[in-house]
Amino acid sequence: MKYDKISILRLLEDMSPTRRCEDSMRIVVAKPGLDGHDRGAKVIARALRDGGHEVVYTGLRRTPSEIIRIVTDEDVSALGLSTLSGAHDVLIPKICDGLREAGLGDVMVFAGGIIPNRDREFVFEQGVRAIFGPGSRTDEILSFLDACSDRIEKGEPIGVGQSAGWRWE
Repeated sequence: MKYDKISILRLLEDMSPTRRCEDSMRIVVAKPGLDGHDRGAKVIARALRDGGHEVVYTGLRRTPSEIIRIVTDEDVSALGLSTLSGAHDVLIPKICDGLREAGLGDVMVFAGGIIPNRDREFVFEQGVRAIFGPGSRTDEILSFLDACSDRIEKGEPIGVGQSAGWRWE
């Protein structure tokens, strides 16, 4: 089934107040780089929305600077990056560095897609708090966000620019 951009935006903008939870987060889901596969990102965006979070989906092929601008403009607390192209080792550090440089070190970053085990430690070192690969369950991602909300309530750091050493594994 093929969706046009308008249909996707309407789907994701349907923010029914009855679905919002007390600890909802405002989250950007982004597709950095030239990767043209976004079905997984759309599924995750929908699951997060259905889980009570406010979600902004950026669409395909966003540059790091575009993603940082969107995070700034949308005033979000979390950024989910979906990458399938193998460019995670270049794009994720650029985005994380850009967030810190823009004064957005309190934004929590999580990643998903194809990130080989050999690269995961490097990605975590960039400030990413969780990596969800193929086959990850949406309830696991929602549990991660619940844990992040709990940490925020306790005043514990989770942001890309906060050196807590905490990560979800």
